[in-house]
Amino acid sequence: MTSLTPIAAQIAVDIAAEQKSAEVTDWAARIGWLVGLVLFIALVYWLMREGWKWRGALQGDLPELHTAPEEPGEAKLTMSGRYHGSTTAGQWLDRIVAHGLGTRSRAEVTLTDAGLDVVRPGAADFFVPLAQLREARLDKGIAGKVLTEGGLLVVTWEHGDRLIDSGFRSDHAAEHNEWVDTLNSMINTSDKSDKTEGAR
Repeated sequence: MTSLTPIAAQIAVDIAAEQKSAEVTDWAARIGWLVGLVLFIALVYWLMREGWKWRGALQGDLPELHTAPEEPGEAKLTMSGRYHGSTTAGQWLDRIVAHGLGTRSRAEVTLTDAGLDVVRPGAADFFVPLAQLREARLDKGIAGKVLTEGGLLVVTWEHGDRLIDSGFRSDHAAEHNEWVDTLNSMINTSDKSDKTEGAR
């Protein structure tokens, strides 16, 4: 029995040595894979950026956005939340990127008798005059962003010869219904007043 003990000990030492040698890593292959992955990610990012610039060039005919008047009047509604982007009206995936409209951001939105003022920290602000507002509704998605049913306030407005949908989400989603009702009421009143003036 005692003669087997040194043999067993030697086998255990050999197994341990094999296990240690199996832990050796081929660093050249790993570094090669890592460099390849970084280059692939950089290529995808570059292609996305070029696609964004190409889309912006296609939308170069979109006029400059309005800025808020110095005296817009008393605020009817205010909202803090997020701006999720703008698309061609009725086409929730056809994102508009010209003039910074494609940049998602925080937003402070104010509705006055003059129109809709959108202030965006870190992105371009814009203003939609009341005469250019067309409709407000609740929806669940815009510009590739999908939320719960009715979780998005979508405002349709006209700019140049385009109808644009812009999506907002309030920090307090319960406010959305009030925004839809107030906006549509103001739009309808404005339309009636324009028709009355045109008939004179």
